[in-house]
Amino acid sequence: MTERPCLAVIGAGPAGLAAALAAAARGVRVVLVDAAEQAGGQFYRQPAAALGVRRPQALHHQWRTWERLRAGLERHRAAGRITHLTDHHVWCVERAPGSGSFAVHALLGPAQEEGVTVRAAAVLLATGGYERVLPFPGWTLPGVVTAGGAQAMLKGGLTLPGRTAVVAGTGPLLLPVATGLAAAGARVAALVESAGPAALLRRAPALAARPGKLAEGAGYAARLLHHGVRTLTGHTVVAAHGTDRLTSVTVAALDRDGRARPGGARRIRCDTLAVGHGLLPHTDLAETLGCALSGTAVRVDDEQRTDVHGVWAAGEATGVGGAALALAEGHIAGRSAAARLYGTVPDPRGWAAAARDRTRLREFAATLDAVYAPPAGWADRVPDDTVVCRCEEVTAGAVREAAGPLGAGDLRTVKLLTRAGMGWCQGRMCAPAVAGLAGCPLTAGRRPFARPVPLGVLAALPDPV
Repeated sequence: MTERPCLAVIGAGPAGLAAALAAAARGVRVVLVDAAEQAGGQFYRQPAAALGVRRPQALHHQWRTWERLRAGLERHRAAGRITHLTDHHVWCVERAPGSGSFAVHALLGPAQEEGVTVRAAAVLLATGGYERVLPFPGWTLPGVVTAGGAQAMLKGGLTLPGRTAVVAGTGPLLLPVATGLAAAGARVAALVESAGPAALLRRAPALAARPGKLAEGAGYAARLLHHGVRTLTGHTVVAAHGTDRLTSVTVAALDRDGRARPGGARRIRCDTLAVGHGLLPHTDLAETLGCALSGTAVRVDDEQRTDVHGVWAAGEATGVGGAALALAEGHIAGRSAAARLYGTVPDPRGWAAAARDRTRLREFAATLDAVYAPPAGWADRVPDDTVVCRCEEVTAGAVREAAGPLGAGDLRTVKLLTRAGMGWCQGRMCAPAVAGLAGCPLTAGRRPFARPVPLGVLAALPDPV
């Protein structure tokens, strides 16, 4: 009997789950590899089982979609079509020498000191995205967290980051974060959104093309009103204050060019600031494999194939657009991978509905990107003594000096001159800020590893044949 081909799906969020289910339903043996203890990704992040949560749906919307995905995963696992590897932190994917297959290298468990390798005929990257963090005075104080970090604490640990919160930055993520914190008992002193009403009005026709999304936004607005959350549009946080931890933030009104208006600042007392300026695609593994990028996202064709044979990508890694888009892309990628692994050319008519959703949702995502771009003048408001790279304690002044008198014109040169991006996170947190301050493009920095790896794990790898 011929063994079924194996597809390694990396990431068990919406895109990875949709891809795994689509491929398994078409006879492919799927290994679903994920760093979390439970499937769901950030969007459907589940509370730890030990917490005994009775109504986890209270922390989510689109819960019926999650129930469908979870039921499908359990059904395919029981039938032996999907192997779900939890607590597997993938640090590298490489093509096995001389075989055409792939080796997925991961670290096991919370300690991440033991290595394991998964072999597969093809790989589907559903690695999601990460938050864009822009610095300001005081952003390193305890009590300042990312918007997604605050949401993860609430969903995964049923923990509030503080009692009085300000949610700030820009983008649709701020709405569920603010409403979630308020519903869980935090006092949300303000929702501070840098995009102004004019930006929304200019793109009203494109936004109106997705009435479901508008209704979702209206629902969040109603809940914010119910909880008495003050919303400040066209404002941004310019400083966080405190000695040992956060005690207040200063927000300023922005003019039409995204610059702070003179005399438009106010101070808000809080012990938590949840701040975010949108998401960026997670492309480390794709870069290691040599996949081409379009801007900061993995480039894919209509089947969600990358330009590396045997590698597909779906979800936020190919461009940030939300869970619904990730589901559509994952479904297409899974069906395409299944057909190609069996040596047949897939029929696009089989995923025509998902392709239509993908087109509409990508257009909507492009509109949101234009509306919720970080304010134009953010870099000018960062004083020279503000730390930008936390790992290496590099200041904004050092970055400006590298880009000015020292002539650095790209991220790599700034890194060599200042050490910005050489620390533990390898620039994942600071690269957008460094690029903005240096006035250079945000480009991918290909790394051999997607996360720190113990030398013992590297030494235990078999020699290439």
